[in-house]
Amino acid sequence: MSYSKETAVIADLFHSGRIIDIIILLVVLEIAALLSLHRITGRGPKPQALLPTLASGLLLMLALRAAIADLRWEFIALPLTLALITHLTDLVQRWRE
Repeated sequence: MSYSKETAVIADLFHSGRIIDIIILLVVLEIAALLSLHRITGRGPKPQALLPTLASGLLLMLALRAAIADLRWEFIALPLTLALITHLTDLVQRWRE
């Protein structure tokens, strides 16, 4: 199949899994920005409310990246298990609010 140059670049990002690397980087930058904003201004979500949500998403991205890289199942199962734990932590915190 023949792609235009721009489409080929985007297709390569998905086929190689590098799109996941970019998303992981953006999530890490989001975490740093939100924590800095809260520390400097006191505004925005509190870290204890924010971190479980973002951590579970980040861990899901790591599991997806491991699967795309065809790593051993343990490297996929570990971030998935940790994502479940952080997700449940988030649910418990929200339930108590």
